[in-house]
Amino acid sequence: MTEPVQQQVDREDLARRIVAVLRNVYDPEIPVNIVDLGLVYALNVDKNGVVEIRMTLTSPGCPVSGVLPGHIEQLVRSIEGVSSARVELVWDPPWGMEQLSPEFRLELGLF
Repeated sequence: MTEPVQQQVDREDLARRIVAVLRNVYDPEIPVNIVDLGLVYALNVDKNGVVEIRMTLTSPGCPVSGVLPGHIEQLVRSIEGVSSARVELVWDPPWGMEQLSPEFRLELGLF
């Protein structure tokens, strides 16, 4: 008996679509999405659509620390081509304002 062949995904395309979804997730304290805020440290997509995200929050006491990672996992799992998703919340390196994208630093007057 042969095993079913799992269809491979276009990793770059899937990563772009994931980032587009993550750009709609906003930090509750700073009016910037989590991508441009620099909270997403790593996004890995394998050929089978398995997604791993390493991210942080603006502080360990962030009010959404208990729910945001699970919410992001659900959002990412709903994207066509994603077979599973895991979000790892990390605190090292700690987040700082210098991680904001240049566009948002300018918009927020931080230059």
